[in-house]
Amino acid sequence: MEQGVATDYDRMLDELQREIAEREEELYSDVVLREARSPRNVGAIPDADLHGVVHGWCGDTMEIFIRMNGGTIKEATFVTDGCSATLACGSMLTQMVTGMRLEEAEWVLPEDLIKSLEGLPEESMHCVGLAVSTLQNALFNWRVSETEQDDSG
Repeated sequence: MEQGVATDYDRMLDELQREIAEREEELYSDVVLREARSPRNVGAIPDADLHGVVHGWCGDTMEIFIRMNGGTIKEATFVTDGCSATLACGSMLTQMVTGMRLEEAEWVLPEDLIKSLEGLPEESMHCVGLAVSTLQNALFNWRVSETEQDDSG
């Protein structure tokens, strides 16, 4: 009898997962789906050169970690507790800025990320804002530390 219950539960779970996947495929571009389902650059960098964290108004949090090589971003990673769209934004943003000079990364706009993701539905636009704000927070922290070093030296 228990095996029958597990089978019913498994069928219900499979159906729910299928419905979620169909809904995501209606909402999101192929790029967003790829980045959300197999996000890249996930994880913290111990002793990162730059770090930023933002708590979004939606309840999601994102952190970005950056390792530098001179003035160039050698590696960028992120962690989030957010939804699929937030995962996609973090994944794509870290790919975009890797190899950029810090001064270039300061000019990354939400529109640049949206274009790279081939669009997002209106209800997911806050995820783009969260990702870009987190990058800006890391860069702001870098500017503040540079100013403090200049003042003390």
